[in-house]
Amino acid sequence: MNLHRKGRAALVLALVAVVGMAFRVSWNALRDIAGAVGADDTAAMLYPFVVDGLMALALIATLVLADRDRTFALRVLGAYTVASLVLNYVHGLVPELHGRTVDWGRLADWDPANWALVLLATSLPVGSIYFGSDLVAKVLHHRPAPIPAVSTNVEESTETIMKRSTADLPVSTPEPIIPNAAVLPRPVAVGFLKSTLLAKPYSSITPAPAKPIESHAMAAESTRPRRATGRVPDAAKPTRSKRTPDQLLAEARKATAGWPDAKVTGEGIRRAIRTSPANARSLRDTLLAERAAASAKAA
Repeated sequence: MNLHRKGRAALVLALVAVVGMAFRVSWNALRDIAGAVGADDTAAMLYPFVVDGLMALALIATLVLADRDRTFALRVLGAYTVASLVLNYVHGLVPELHGRTVDWGRLADWDPANWALVLLATSLPVGSIYFGSDLVAKVLHHRPAPIPAVSTNVEESTETIMKRSTADLPVSTPEPIIPNAAVLPRPVAVGFLKSTLLAKPYSSITPAPAKPIESHAMAAESTRPRRATGRVPDAAKPTRSKRTPDQLLAEARKATAGWPDAKVTGEGIRRAIRTSPANARSLRDTLLAERAAASAKAA
C-alpha cells in the first residue's frame, strides 16, 4: 500500500513538472501574440496565464465533475488547447513576432486570416472569465455520488454461504413435524406420543382435481342505446295479485297434506307454492305446530 501511494505521488509530481515546462515553452509565444494585438508589457506577461492557466483549471474540473458537467469541462479544455496551439503556430510562422517588430494588430498577410487571429487572441481573456467562473461554480456545487457500502468481511460471508450449500451439514434434513407436540401440557408425555405417532404412518394428502373451466358463449353487448319509455309494459307486469298470509297458509296446507313431517321444510314449501324464503319458513313453523297440536290432541 505504501509503494502504491508513493507511485501515485511520483506520477503527480512528474505531471506537474511536464506541465510547468510546457507552460514555459509556450510563454514566449503567447506573450508576443498579446503584445502584437495591443497589450502592454504587464498584460502581455499575464496573458499566458489566461490561456494555459484555464487549461489547467479545466483539467482539474474534469477530474472532479461527472456526467454533463464533465463533458463541458472537457470541451473547454479542448477549445483552449486548440486556441493555444494555433497561436503558438502563428508565432512560429511570423519571425517578426520574435523581435516584436511586427505592425500592431498584424498577425497575417491575408486580411481574413489576420482578422480571425486577432479575434481569437482578443476573445480568449473574455472566454477565460466566463468559462473559468462557470467551472469553479460547477465544482463548488458538485455533490459526489454516494459510494455503496462494501462488506468488510466478504470472504467470511462467502464461506458461510458455501457451507450452507454442502451436504455434510450436522442436520441435512429437517426434523419431522409433530402436530400434537404443541398442545402437550407437560413434556413428560412427549415420548409416548412420539412412539404412537411414528407407529401409525400418515397418508399423503392428494390435492383435489381442479375442475376445468367451461367456456360459455356470451351474447355480445349491444352498443345501441336503449330508449327510456318511462313505464313498464303490460307484458312485464305480474299477472297474479299478491297473496295474503291466510291464502299462503291455505295453499301450504293443501300442498303438504300428504307430506311426512320430515319433508315439511322451508325449501320444499317455497318450491311448492312459489313464495319467498321468509314466508316459506314462517309457513313451515305454522304447519309443524299444527301437526304437533293435532297429534297431542289425538293421543
